[in-house]
Parts: sequence; C-alpha cells; structure tokens
Amino acid sequence: MSADTDLTKRPPLPPFNRETAIQKVRLAEDAWNSRDPEKVALAYTPDSRWRNRAEFVIGRPEIITFLRRKWAKELDYRLIKELWAFADNRIAVRFAYEWHDDSGNWFRSYGNENWEFDENGLMRVRHASINDLPIREADRKYHWPLGRRPDGHPGLSELGF
Repeated sequence: MSADTDLTKRPPLPPFNRETAIQKVRLAEDAWNSRDPEKVALAYTPDSRWRNRAEFVIGRPEIITFLRRKWAKELDYRLIKELWAFADNRIAVRFAYEWHDDSGNWFRSYGNENWEFDENGLMRVRHASINDLPIREADRKYHWPLGRRPDGHPGLSELGF
C-alpha cells in the first residue's frame, strides 16, 4: 500500500520535534480547510475521543456527523492553526477561523486545542476550547479562496491574533 493510501500511519509520527510538530499542525489545518468530513476523520483513531466546546464525540462515525453539522452551519469556513507547544506525542495549538451563518452574520472563532497521538500519528484525543466573536464583514482577515490557506498568507501571530 502506498503512503497516500496507507490509513494506518499519518506522518509525521511521534515523538515530535519542532519541525515535525509544525508539519502536523499545518496538515491538520489543510485537512479542516478542505471541509471534507470523511477526509478529516481519517487523521483520527477509529475510537478517537473529542471534547469540542461542551460536546463529546467518540469515534470516526461521530466525528463525521459532527463535522457535517458544523460545516452546514459555519459557512465559508476558513481556518488558521499555529503551534503553541509540543512534547513527545502531544501538541497544543491555538487557532482562529472565520465563518458566517445562513443570515450573513460573520464570526471569528478563537480557541486552543490539545492533541494526543498514537504511535502511528493518528490523533486519539482532541480537547478544544472555542469562543465566537461576532465581526463585521469588513473586519474579516481571511480572504483566500475556499480550501488550503496559501503559503504566503499571514499566520495568527502576523495577524496579531
């Protein structure tokens, strides 16, 4: 099985160093910006456990259901993640994403995530704390076409978030 189709390993693998932790964060950002629940779910163990705000999600089928519901509500979703800290098989990130609801109200959602990976690089635990800030459309900072954030686009620190 090629590296592209091997679902049992998701490099980079732990233990992480600064470079591999940054790679893992960017790969997660890219996957979430795809807004493809089935693709995103493959980065997690089959029995992965999440806490997302006040919601608890267990396993890939629940992850897929959660993400479908999320992106049906959070329209034109664009996300930036940034490494905060790492050690061994754990990574902490901070993030911000912009989206609007079906009434055209814009939001910037800020948060932190704590991740724990298995030996194959699949995330087995995800804890997310998130706050939503209503913003005016004119205050948006994320204007790239839907999908992967362009390499030249500023990150969270450069944007002052």
